[in-house]
Amino acid sequence: MNRNLLFGILLLSVLLTAFEMTLPELATAVSKSPQKGTRNRTTHNVAIDTALQYANAIANGDKITTGQLDFACQYNLLTVPSASRPNPRTTDASYEGCWQELTAGHAPVLKRSDIGMNILWPSTGPLAFYGDELARTQASAFVMDALGISPPGTGLHLTVANSRSIPNGSFRLKPNGKVLSVPTTQVDLTVHYHDPLSSPVTYGPGTVHWTNTIKRERRAIKSIITRWVVFTGLKKYGFPQDSSVLHLPVSTKPEAPETVADRVPFTTETSRALPDSIVWWGPDDQPGMLTAAAARAADFPELRDRLAMLNRILIINPNQVDALTVLTRNLYAVLLREAAKGHHLTVKDPALSLTVNEFYWNIYAAAGRLDLANTMEMGGFSQPTAADFLYRLLPALETLAKTRPEQLDSRFRLGIVYRWNNDQIPMIETFEALVKDIPPDRPTPRAEALVQLAWSRINKVAWNRRLHDPNSVRAYEDAHASSAIAELPIDKFLAEYTMAYSMIFMPNYGDKRQMLQHLTEAKRWFDEIPGKDDEVWRYFLHSELLKAVLDADPMFQPILAAAQQPKG
Repeated sequence: MNRNLLFGILLLSVLLTAFEMTLPELATAVSKSPQKGTRNRTTHNVAIDTALQYANAIANGDKITTGQLDFACQYNLLTVPSASRPNPRTTDASYEGCWQELTAGHAPVLKRSDIGMNILWPSTGPLAFYGDELARTQASAFVMDALGISPPGTGLHLTVANSRSIPNGSFRLKPNGKVLSVPTTQVDLTVHYHDPLSSPVTYGPGTVHWTNTIKRERRAIKSIITRWVVFTGLKKYGFPQDSSVLHLPVSTKPEAPETVADRVPFTTETSRALPDSIVWWGPDDQPGMLTAAAARAADFPELRDRLAMLNRILIINPNQVDALTVLTRNLYAVLLREAAKGHHLTVKDPALSLTVNEFYWNIYAAAGRLDLANTMEMGGFSQPTAADFLYRLLPALETLAKTRPEQLDSRFRLGIVYRWNNDQIPMIETFEALVKDIPPDRPTPRAEALVQLAWSRINKVAWNRRLHDPNSVRAYEDAHASSAIAELPIDKFLAEYTMAYSMIFMPNYGDKRQMLQHLTEAKRWFDEIPGKDDEVWRYFLHSELLKAVLDADPMFQPILAAAQQPKG
């Protein structure tokens, strides 16, 4: 036989033998690999299902299911000395205790601190606010039943964001017992809140607590990722369920004095929320709902409810025009009612009532100012003060004026509120801009803008106590220009009265005969106002600074005498 042929046959025989010997090993390897992968997938699926069931049970207030899937609850109920004994008997009462322990951590989140003008919708009932403790808040607080049940809560739903195996968790079932180890999976669930009007709230990104006088931005949460640690393979150690969620650690005591208590269980991860995963509700999410909510708020009978709903809308969309409009009109009306409480006059005519109430704050803002500066918190009051309304009104009017500059009434209110807040430059500039923007063919609003500009100048002079300030002369000129174009009796009256009042701050009160003439004309126009009341005229004439000037000169006695209240 050919030597090369013989060598080839021998080589082929060796290769065939080697292949035959390898086949069983390959078959074993192939059979083992899918089994291991299948086991891992099964563990992950069980962990995901357990996390979903557990979180949903909390959201629905299902105490029994929550207790059955809670590791700490089951661990505490497992009182047998070894894992070979039967499963512990449980009752509804035992699960009630587990539920109370779990939900005790929700109380700080539900404690309302939004007083006064900071009230948020829902104005009554549970409002979840995580504040500065968000990173340390337990995971269940983001799916608690106050949020999960709809109605009355927002409702929520859960989706799986991620899951992965982490190092095994370990624990003992008895002191000095064997350390047991179980497969552990980290399951991340995204919590989606259905309703922007009652979803949880937290501080906005990057806000820092500097002082109590700085109001921090608040935002409504649309979604957040929560992380849940899930144990599997527990049944072989005597647990009634093969899987459970490590939500809160087991409360343990040290075995001996001055020793450290065991950490039960020991894990490399904890169930918690991931603060960096927050998505907030924004203006484009449900604009129709926000518009409808603003209209709904306008019909609420209680101011507290109106404020709460409007504040909620504005933390979602700070530029929501309908909410800003309703809010500013309501707060301005409240300030006017507060003025009525101060002057104690009953004025039936709406236009005259508005003039009187605004005049009350004009005079007060340049004098005492206490009610316009002392807030509820500063003064230790139980109810909001005029200052609270003023401070909430001002930024809302500023936003509205920027968003809708064509709304003249909002810009008028803004200039007046600047005056009451003693913002001297803006209170003048706002009305200078209005005078410039209102065309001459609209004499009534232009006349009003001119007289309001005059009062802003007067308040600046009166507060600064600079009696020779040129603004007093310019205020007179503005009021004179207003008088020249005014068409309504109330506008004519106010222009004439403003000219007389501005002369208080001129050298030697200007020409006293001219002041008397303006007051006489003011009274003539006042008598033509529908619903005029002599008591209201006396109120204007007896204004503190003006009356001091009138009382000092006999020239003004006739007009003062005519305004005296009849006796009897």
